[in-house]
Amino acid sequence: MLGFVGPNGAGKTTTMRCVFGLVKPDAGSVTWKSQPIGPADLLTFGYMPEQRGLYPKMRIADQVAYFGELHGLSRSESKAATESWLTRLGLGERLDDRLEQLSHGNQQRVQLATALVHDPDLLVLDEPFSGLDPQAADLMSEVLRERSAAGVAVVFSSHQLDLVEDLCEDVAVINVGRIVLTGDLAELKRASSVRRLHVSTAGSDHGWARHLPGLISVEQNHQGVVAIIESGVDPATLLAAVDGSIESFSFSPPSLTDLYREAVQ
Repeated sequence: MLGFVGPNGAGKTTTMRCVFGLVKPDAGSVTWKSQPIGPADLLTFGYMPEQRGLYPKMRIADQVAYFGELHGLSRSESKAATESWLTRLGLGERLDDRLEQLSHGNQQRVQLATALVHDPDLLVLDEPFSGLDPQAADLMSEVLRERSAAGVAVVFSSHQLDLVEDLCEDVAVINVGRIVLTGDLAELKRASSVRRLHVSTAGSDHGWARHLPGLISVEQNHQGVVAIIESGVDPATLLAAVDGSIESFSFSPPSLTDLYREAVQ
């Protein structure tokens, strides 16, 4: 899975639209398996746009089956796949409901079903977790993990970097229309020149944190001190600099949020 992240207006949605020919790039090309994308390829892709594109008064089972037929399934194949996916996504008892009768989160489940119904080779999902409650987000994550494990290429954008970090092997950070950081997430963390320090102490005075060796930035929250430190600093030196009774201490590679902030700034 590839997490595609960046600030608002960076070009994430435009890039995804270029994959499907909805927007023509001014320069460059979009390829699949090293070849230009053609109509036959598009039939094997699944797309979940940020601006949902479903019919509010249409029954959800009819709607998903319709998209399956557009992708080349027979009517019987599409109906069977529709019932299977809607049941898998927790909507098996609402097949005859109209889309407008569903909550926002359930409508997103229907949108995901339309992207999955034809068993695509590539899933491109634009902000699929937007507005989902934790239970729905867990279900979405589980389905994406299953598809990835089955060999489907999954690309999704999200501003929820903790979800991206949890799900994705690879990330691409885009800023002002340019990729500014990309690669295997674990490798990017290991290669980073900074580390994340988290210290929780019994006291509330954290003035000592401003004098930590190798300090790049520091912030305080209800859980203690979170500091970005140069990677070469010995953790023992940091421990010695803490003033107060230590309740917890960690010195780890940076989070995706840390990498993102560094890349876009």
